[in-house]
Amino acid sequence: MQRWFAEHPIVAYIVIFILLTYVYNRVFRVNQKLPIGKEIVLYLMMALGSGMLLIFQHDKLPIIQCLLVAVGLMLLVRVRYFVEARQKRKAAAAAKRH
Repeated sequence: MQRWFAEHPIVAYIVIFILLTYVYNRVFRVNQKLPIGKEIVLYLMMALGSGMLLIFQHDKLPIIQCLLVAVGLMLLVRVRYFVEARQKRKAAAAAKRH
C-alpha cells in the first residue's frame, strides 16, 4: 500500500486531505459555523498541511494508515454511543412498563 501511494502522489494527497478534513470536522470543529473567509483560510491551511503530510508519506512514514486508524477509532466510538443510547432507550421503555 505504501508503494502504491508513492507511485500515485495525487491520489495520496487527496486521500490525506479527505481524511484530515474528516478528522477535523468530527473532532475539532465547534458547533457554530465560521465566517466564509475564515473557512477558506482554514481549508487552505489544511491543504498546505496535507502537502506536508504527503512529503512525510513519501518518505515512508505511514501517514495515511495512521489517519485511517484515527477515523476507524472515531467510527468505533460513534457505534459505541449508538449502542449505549439504544440500551438506555430499552431500559427506559422497560421501566415504564413496570
